[in-house]
Amino acid sequence: MKLLYSNILPLGTADDQQTIIDCFQEQLAKADYVEIAVGYVSRASLEELDNLISDYSIKQICLNIGMYYIEGMPESSYHTAVKINKKWRASRTGEIRIVRSFKYHGKLYCFYKDGVPFSAIIGSANLGVIKLEASNRRQYEISSLTIDPSECKEISDFIQKLKAPACSANIEDISDMPLIFEKNTALSGIELVAEVPPSNVEFYKRCSAYASFLLPLKVPAYAERHMDDGKHFTKSNVNVCYAAPRNKRKSRDWYETQLTVAKEITKIDGYPEKNKPFFIITDDGYWFKAHTTSDGNKQFSAVGDELIMGRWLKGRLAAAGLVVPVNDTQLDTDRTGMITKEILQEYGCENLYLKKTGQTALDEEGTALDVWMLSFKPNNKEGDDE
Repeated sequence: MKLLYSNILPLGTADDQQTIIDCFQEQLAKADYVEIAVGYVSRASLEELDNLISDYSIKQICLNIGMYYIEGMPESSYHTAVKINKKWRASRTGEIRIVRSFKYHGKLYCFYKDGVPFSAIIGSANLGVIKLEASNRRQYEISSLTIDPSECKEISDFIQKLKAPACSANIEDISDMPLIFEKNTALSGIELVAEVPPSNVEFYKRCSAYASFLLPLKVPAYAERHMDDGKHFTKSNVNVCYAAPRNKRKSRDWYETQLTVAKEITKIDGYPEKNKPFFIITDDGYWFKAHTTSDGNKQFSAVGDELIMGRWLKGRLAAAGLVVPVNDTQLDTDRTGMITKEILQEYGCENLYLKKTGQTALDEEGTALDVWMLSFKPNNKEGDDE
């Protein structure tokens, strides 16, 4: 057995000591097949593992994750795992499995060559050890490396049992994975937007719907993202940021969004009156003023800042790990930041749900405004538990 360390002062590694991450990569370089069984992962560590599997030409990989089926999985990690699992399965490289029968909190890394396990790492380190972030940079882990054939076989045998259908399933086959929705920070500290406590959100969720509307989000399919014919929403609606810039020296902000509502909806009795402001409370706890404008009352937007609605909507998708905000949309020639049908489908929601709560609140001038609830919640077309 050889001890492996973290390199964190004042317990930095000595010259004759090896870090866990260095040993992990050293064993990868010798292997053609790797099996991992850990309690927790992170989005960054999943992406790093995928890169390392490619860099070291690993032929087969199986990652088993043990704690999330019962505790709930952060949505960004979940969506990243689903994407990588799909990639690995398509290339016949491997899979990501979720332990379902119990909470598995072990940390095992087993390395194979020509079908034989030749080394294994066992200890305290979850997958995050291979990609340090602010959250774990000062977290000290210690593990050990074994090259004893009988110990390696015993660890391998245990992982095979963990992979069995009685204990785990491929992440793609799990339809009831509980998700932990991560905070959308794109609206934090934005002028004209307030954060409200969960108790306020719950109050408005419980309010009866005096009027309610499903607002479909108009976006292209991924394969249509370059079809700038005016019919595929590549430069309008949610993706208006890819339209020609208003200023030749500055691209449109990625968060710029237009919510254009069809007249079949705006003509329904109870839809917000044109140019009459109202308050929005979102299902994730933000509060701002909104209105409907333009010909046919078709534009639904926040008052005073055209980026607020986009920061709320696209920020949710970014927090879920489904898209990365783009710094310059004109330089994003492959349109990796474009919101597509596939992104919305993976998120689990393709509509916004707007509900009139029957409540009012006073604005800064003492005027009573209606309060509407706006929801963008996965796997629930009604937006919430109304």
